[in-house]
Amino acid sequence: MTELHNAEAELGRFRLRVLALALLVLGCFGLLAWRLYNLQVLRYDELAQRAETNRTAVVPIVPNRGEILDRNGVVLATNYKSYTLEITPSRTGRPLAETIDAIGEVVEITARDRRRFERLRQDTKSFESLPIRTRLSEEEVARFAAQRYRFPGVEIKARLFRTYPLGETGAHVIGYIGRINQREKERIEDSDEVANYRGTDYIGKLGIESSYEQALHGITGVEQMETSAGGHAVRRLASHPATPGESIRLSLDINLQKMVEDLYGERRGALVAIDPRNGEILAFVSKPGYDPNLFVDGIDHESWAELNESLDKPLLNRALRGTYPPGSTYKPFMGLAALETGKRLPGTTIMDGGSWTFAGHTFRSGHALGAVDLHRSIVKSSNVYYYMLANDMGVNAIHDFMKPLGFGQITGIDIPGETRGVLPSTEWKRHTYKRPEQQRWYAGETISLGIGQGYNHFTMLQLASATATLAAGGVRHVPHLVKARQDAVSQQVIEVPQPPGQPLGYKADHVNRVLRAMVGVTLEGTSRGVFAGAPYLSGGKTGTAQAVSIGQKSRYNAAKLAEHQRDHSLYIAFAPAEAPTIAVAVIVENAGFGAAHAAPLARRVMDYWLAGLYPSEQDLRAVQQGQAGAPIGTPRRVADMALLQAPTLLP
Repeated sequence: MTELHNAEAELGRFRLRVLALALLVLGCFGLLAWRLYNLQVLRYDELAQRAETNRTAVVPIVPNRGEILDRNGVVLATNYKSYTLEITPSRTGRPLAETIDAIGEVVEITARDRRRFERLRQDTKSFESLPIRTRLSEEEVARFAAQRYRFPGVEIKARLFRTYPLGETGAHVIGYIGRINQREKERIEDSDEVANYRGTDYIGKLGIESSYEQALHGITGVEQMETSAGGHAVRRLASHPATPGESIRLSLDINLQKMVEDLYGERRGALVAIDPRNGEILAFVSKPGYDPNLFVDGIDHESWAELNESLDKPLLNRALRGTYPPGSTYKPFMGLAALETGKRLPGTTIMDGGSWTFAGHTFRSGHALGAVDLHRSIVKSSNVYYYMLANDMGVNAIHDFMKPLGFGQITGIDIPGETRGVLPSTEWKRHTYKRPEQQRWYAGETISLGIGQGYNHFTMLQLASATATLAAGGVRHVPHLVKARQDAVSQQVIEVPQPPGQPLGYKADHVNRVLRAMVGVTLEGTSRGVFAGAPYLSGGKTGTAQAVSIGQKSRYNAAKLAEHQRDHSLYIAFAPAEAPTIAVAVIVENAGFGAAHAAPLARRVMDYWLAGLYPSEQDLRAVQQGQAGAPIGTPRRVADMALLQAPTLLP
């Protein structure tokens, strides 16, 4: 009985174990079924998409960057093909470092090449082709091709590189492209342009290259590739070609631009020429300049130090960002302000005794001119007339009149980086200075504003724009550099629309009186010698502006001052007088009187634009050497010269 009882107990325990095991097995199968249901049903869409992503990869196709041309179709920025040595990391079959070392035995691989390659590799996938060397010579191509079998995953490709055929000419306008820096990368990632910059290492940095980056860059294409589990490309599944960037045609005449840059020689300064009828920029010169080709693939340390540390500041766009007191070139605008505000009548006469005293302080005027009205004040450049006028108007009235003309304002030109300058007012001074005694406007500070000195500081772009507005009878056009865009696919050229001119509401008689006085400057005034014999009639105004203050009690002596402390030479002009088609503002830094250096530059610009004349070699050398006051030599006709010609890129 005992044995039977024990057998039944053992059987019961066995059955219990079998049940527990069955429940465990059933539970495991239940978990497997739930997992299978979760993967196959609940997460099907998510996992299917992930699997497809792992199976395929999207490789960007970088578009060809659009070209930049002048108004006549001369190429200013383009692309050229060159050979690059590229590595696809996933296909090398051995460590990258070994591959690169082995390549270095065939063609030169510098430490800089290695750093650039590593930076690119970190930002891309292993199946993308990355350049280890760019711009291979024909000899290097042949040498590597002979040993190509040794390097799986390494190949020679032809790629496009940006180039600026004219070097320094127009560099400040054109700008340049360079490698995308961290700040630009973050900005792109925060925008809708992320996909369009995949595979792209370059972006426009300055000038037109920057302001028209989106149009010039084009649209990045894509190739959908099937890849193996190891990341190797198996086959192409789909392809969408890139759309090349648009070509940009400027209003600039590059032959005029080059002529002016050559005329400056080693001197510093800026010149802006505008068509007053529509605001088109004809020349936009800043000297000295720089070669934008230095920046395309990363500028070397020595070249950067030379440009960045130079006292002449070649990287500064003086036409756009350099600010200067306008000197006596301000007087025509002050004369118009006098008439428009009723502070002076055309025939109102004052006595210019060579100086004027205000609150015990004497303001000098050089030499006595006697009885002076508005016309004579501009022709003979009377300081006393404008000392008194500024005092009668007051700083705020001057500010309010000059602001619509664009002085101290952003003009809206279509390249970035424009400087506002300073058009002073009592409010401006309160916001500029911290101490109460500095914030107060003193009546004596107004006097020098009348002759374009004091706090007045404007760009040559602002001065040229204001001159163009005056020449257009008081109608202001927004200055602009781009005339048209050409679609890369359809080749259709589309004019870039511009806002209509804005009439400033001046009385025609008042504007005409000021313009006639400026014509008098070239016929009987301070620039009559420079414009003698010109085949057109022009108007202008000379100016001499202090670079540093020497005090009213001291007499100016250029010989006793360092070169960078000497007065600036300025000139504004328009022509032909009866129906102006060009307006110019020019400054030659630290060159002295406006009639001696700046006015001759304006004369050559107008000779070129209106009469088709180009300076003779003798005249060119004379201006470059600072002998600008010398008589103008026999000019050459532009039609007889081998100037830069337009290719057949645009109709």
